Amino acid sequence: MDMKVFFATLSAIFFAELADKTQLVGITMSSKTGKPWTVFLGSITGYALVTLISVLIGASLSKYIRPEWIRYAGATAFVMIGFLMFFNKL
Repeated sequence: MDMKVFFATLSAIFFAELADKTQLVGITMSSKTGKPWTVFLGSITGYALVTLISVLIGASLSKYIRPEWIRYAGATAFVMIGFLMFFNKL
């Protein structure tokens, strides 16, 4: 395992996901149900599935498209969604 890639990914995901909607859902579900461990396990499973799907898609796309273009497309989509949200179109 390439530990440099592991820790770069770990820190990027940790800081990107810090205090986002996913955490707010976890807080709400845990407080409503009173079952924090069940919510924790459900959250981990859901996030693991989403991550697995994104990694598989990224690996598949990289066979046909250069990684730089995938990064540019993702950045462009992120900016466009931000603009749409800013102007209440999304």
